[in-house]
Amino acid sequence: MRFNEYRILWILVLFDLPTETKKDRKLYAKFRKEIMADGFAMFQFSIYLRHCSSRENADVHIKRVKKLLPPKGNVGILTITDKQFGMMELFYGKEQKELPNTPQQLELF
Repeated sequence: MRFNEYRILWILVLFDLPTETKKDRKLYAKFRKEIMADGFAMFQFSIYLRHCSSRENADVHIKRVKKLLPPKGNVGILTITDKQFGMMELFYGKEQKELPNTPQQLELF
């Protein structure tokens, strides 16, 4: 199937992890570092996102995040279509900002 804005997905990982103790901070940093190694980029503090070319690709990355879950804290995983992501409005104060660039996709036959 051809790529389109309804098949391309974005995964958002939203988390609130404890940082009271040295061990908590180490687990927080490890989780953050490992999701970034899997291709997630910081969108806002404690919100990371990743572009996926298909549902199957998104499922692979969701499984990886689930394997990295720390023992404490709250983690949410949200998947939205590229069309939904494109309808988002971003602001810095009252100034509207551009959405992050969509990575270029190659289509192989």
